[in-house]
Amino acid sequence: MDLPGEAAHHAVRVLRLRPGDALILFDGKGGEYTARVIDAGKDFRVTLDAWCERECEAPLSVTLVQALPGGDKMDWVVQKAVELGATMIQPVQSRRSVVRLAGERAEKRVTHWRQVAISACEQSGRNHVPEVGAILDLTHYLSRPQSENSYILSPHQGERLTVLPRPVNAVTLLIGPEGGFEKIEEDMARSAGFQPVTLGARILRTETAGLAAIAAIMALWGDF
Repeated sequence: MDLPGEAAHHAVRVLRLRPGDALILFDGKGGEYTARVIDAGKDFRVTLDAWCERECEAPLSVTLVQALPGGDKMDWVVQKAVELGATMIQPVQSRRSVVRLAGERAEKRVTHWRQVAISACEQSGRNHVPEVGAILDLTHYLSRPQSENSYILSPHQGERLTVLPRPVNAVTLLIGPEGGFEKIEEDMARSAGFQPVTLGARILRTETAGLAAIAAIMALWGDF
């Protein structure tokens, strides 16, 4: 079989695979194939060997709801959240979001982030590709039904993760933009069922806060 363009590029340019080399292939839905390169030319071809039901997902599903940061920081957030085990990344636009995306520009950025998620799976050995949702306005997102264990990270108040009861199946984390959420947005989040939590006395950057929280959650309740 021929590998699609992005996967072939990764195999040739990043992994530098040559004919006869072994590799692992996955379709993003779980499980994987062992395979072997038969042609590393213009058409990158492989032959499939055995199917493996390998499972490497964390026992706790974590959704990261990230207010859009400035520059290309969202690339970093998506990449590292996937490496840490997040099962979904939901971008939202808040009042203080530096980046404002809509229409075709928004679609292109989401397509790009989805490819970042695939690349992060390739690097980290995950065979389930986390979903990256379409960009939503924060108010729109908060109008949706929320899971029981939904938390908003707050630099000013909230419980520490270590004192919270162990979640059963899933956790949702809401992270603000540079400068944090406005008070009206925090109030909306709390009304929607988000409980304030804190990571201590130090204020973290938006691109750091969610990742630190995921790492802490995986250490407390996941598979770290």
